[in-house]
Amino acid sequence: MSEGRIERRLAAILAADVAGYSSLMGEDEEGTLAALRAVRRELGDPKIAEHRGRIVKTTGDGLLAEFASVVDAVRCAVELQREMIARNAAAPAQRRIEFRMGINVGDIIVEDGDIFGDGVNIAARLEALAEPGGICVSRVVRDQVRDKLDFSFEDMGEQHVKNIARPIRVHRILLGQRSGPSESATRTSAKPSLALPDKPSIAVLAFENMSGDTHLLSCGARCTALRHGLLNRDGAFDGIDRADEIGDDAVAGAPKDATMMGRNELVENGATRGQPA
Repeated sequence: MSEGRIERRLAAILAADVAGYSSLMGEDEEGTLAALRAVRRELGDPKIAEHRGRIVKTTGDGLLAEFASVVDAVRCAVELQREMIARNAAAPAQRRIEFRMGINVGDIIVEDGDIFGDGVNIAARLEALAEPGGICVSRVVRDQVRDKLDFSFEDMGEQHVKNIARPIRVHRILLGQRSGPSESATRTSAKPSLALPDKPSIAVLAFENMSGDTHLLSCGARCTALRHGLLNRDGAFDGIDRADEIGDDAVAGAPKDATMMGRNELVENGATRGQPA
């Protein structure tokens, strides 16, 4: 790298720390450190290497890792958390080592083996939002892996976090569930399908003067008379479902959206025509 030139690259960043680390250390410093070293030696380091990640640095209770692939980063985090659940099953609740993890994809600055930048900071903020034993990811991570990995996500909405100018859209990985319906589908109940009439329908709406020109009022009166005459003409609508229940009052001042008006007519009057309301 030439002098003064900053090295940048796009990477998936995994930030992790131990939930309740201070309490664990307060109860048993040596036991906690020994347990953490065992977890790293037996699980953390091998699993990160298996998924082609690099441990950037470790702290007393956490680590920072980078991956060239966001799929590898998410798969690694999920496998780590699931194996930690199995390891903790026989441990007393107050002695369990539970990691919180956050994953982001972003442009990072690389210097002397360390990494910096908003991409790293966001990963750390996501980790702080995760529950013990949980994983939070940014929207770009969710979008990149949702069709590649069999995991479900829960949308946590936009979160304002420290030292990040814009809110972050956060998603939580549901470790106990495989992928299912999309989040938008689960958040929004499906609209029931309406059965169509078995014959054509027509609605002749009232004339409305939308120009503000008072000279057209007399024209409007003639159009209204023509409308009523047309609707009441014998034989004019044989074989056609006539929606003359839509009166002048029902449409006065309403937006003239033919699709919505037809749908409303079917919902409100379908039962009288043998259709589901």
